[in-house]
Amino acid sequence: MSESSRRYAVLREATFDPKLASYHLLTGTILFVVLIVTIPIAIIYLLVGRYFINKYIERMSCTLTERSLEIRKGWISRVESTIPLEKITDLQMIQGPIMRYMGLHGFKVETAGQSAGPGSHLVSLIGIVDAPGFREAVLDQRDALAEGRVRSPRAEVAQPAEGVTGEGVVELLTDIRASLHRLEKSVENRTDG
Repeated sequence: MSESSRRYAVLREATFDPKLASYHLLTGTILFVVLIVTIPIAIIYLLVGRYFINKYIERMSCTLTERSLEIRKGWISRVESTIPLEKITDLQMIQGPIMRYMGLHGFKVETAGQSAGPGSHLVSLIGIVDAPGFREAVLDQRDALAEGRVRSPRAEVAQPAEGVTGEGVVELLTDIRASLHRLEKSVENRTDG
């Protein structure tokens, strides 16, 4: 769990379709077969590929928090992206012919100010169960954040308790300071004795 998901409530955790492993196995095999010279590699890929694909999928996650979209994927080389919701311009739905055949959906996260050229994306995910619903949840939370309907936990902590005046805060802080001094003295006396 990343730092921001500890600070902010998790609103939705993506689950991945079990057919995702078959999708990756099929698309990789098709690629090896189309290249003709790599057909022997396609045979090896069919035999051992599922193990590596399953390891990759086990380590994939996509979490929607109050303020960000957190994406983790990769088995050997791990990639973790925390995308602030206010930076997301769109979640473009994708579904190629093999994905359509297998009933899978995917989306590409597009952000404001991304360094890649037009039409490119920051990150893409395939195989999220109810991808259209997850997409809507992300966009709804982004819009709620932009409209100020989501309060920051930090802002709530910074607010004084209701009915506490400036003098009351100063008095409370003075009492806390005195208590800390008494504790320090007590600890010093124990360590000296």
